[in-house]
Order: sequence, then C-alpha cells, then structure tokens
Amino acid sequence: MFRTVTTAIEAQNPRDPDLAIVQACLQGDPNGFKKLYQRHHHKVRSTLYQLCGSDGLDDLVQDVFLRAWKGLAKFRQTSQFSTWLYRIAFNVASDRRKALAKMRSRNVAVEDDQLANLSDEAIARDGYQQAGLNQMHYQDIMQRGLANLSEDHRAVLVLHDLEEIPQKDIAEILSIPVGTVKSRLFHARSAIRKFLEAQGVEL
Repeated sequence: MFRTVTTAIEAQNPRDPDLAIVQACLQGDPNGFKKLYQRHHHKVRSTLYQLCGSDGLDDLVQDVFLRAWKGLAKFRQTSQFSTWLYRIAFNVASDRRKALAKMRSRNVAVEDDQLANLSDEAIARDGYQQAGLNQMHYQDIMQRGLANLSEDHRAVLVLHDLEEIPQKDIAEILSIPVGTVKSRLFHARSAIRKFLEAQGVEL
C-alpha cells in the first residue's frame, strides 16, 4: 500500500530509515507513530532527564511525542526525523526550565545549599569518583553539575557528549551556527570539569 510513497521518500533521504515510517503514518498506518515512539522514546527520555531532571519526566516525554504527532504533517522530510524530534524535545525542555525558574525565583539559594551539604561519603558511596562524563550518564552529581550550566551550554553538552549527536545536527536542532556549537561545547566542558573537580571527582 505504501510501497510507491516509501520508495520516493527513501530516494529523498536514504540515510534516514524513519522517513518511510513517517510517510506510512501520514498515510494512515495505525501502527506508524507507535513505531516512531518505540524507536526514539529512550533517547528522548534520556535527553529530557539531562536537561530537566526527573521531576515530571513522564509528562515531558508525553508532551514531546504529542507535539510530534500534531506537527508530523509539517515535518520537512528532507531532514532527519530524529533531528526534528530533538528540536521538539529541546523546546519542551526550555518551556519546562522557564516555568521552573519562575516558580523558584524566591528560592535561588536552595540548590547551592544542597550542594554545600553533599558529603564526601555520599559521593564515594554512589561511585562518583570512578566515573567519567559518559559513565555518569544518570548519576546525581552530573545532574547537579548540569543544573549549574546555562541553558545554552547545558543543551550543547547533553546533545553532544551524552547523546552523541554530531555537531552539525546540534546546530540544526538549536538553530545556531556550528561554530557556536563548538564554542558553547568548549565552555560547557570547562565549567563541568571545574564543578566535578570541586566535588572530588577524578577525570
């Protein structure tokens, strides 16, 4: 049923296996979007966790895929579906962080106090001293370090170092030049390194 359309889409962008699924979904395949969800759910969830933390994570993931479903007809099929989906995830994360910033505007010092009270024993118990950046993907100390970064620096570090997305794709996701990606990544890595060293983490 979808063979002719699928062949045309693959010819447009043969490197993206999602495009055939997207087209089938747009043509009425009842399982199409479910397949896209299954392919990308874990990556989207991981990215949102690194950008926003665990609070309300399920709702954020649901919001991303709901926006993707509603906007699927507007997706430019000459682009990578995953890049488009990450852009939606970044927008959802940005909205979430702005909302939280307003809610916490009167309690700015709370997280700093929590960092100051974090004991060396707690860090050692959770294995932070052994972990490098990739090994600490879901560790609390990395989440605390990421929370100290600006939104721009945090997004680039998460997408590149943790989700392993190429710089050119990050530039498209964030709508910034590749040179800006490189600059933000350099500064973000430097800030994270200083934070981790201050916490006794050996890199």
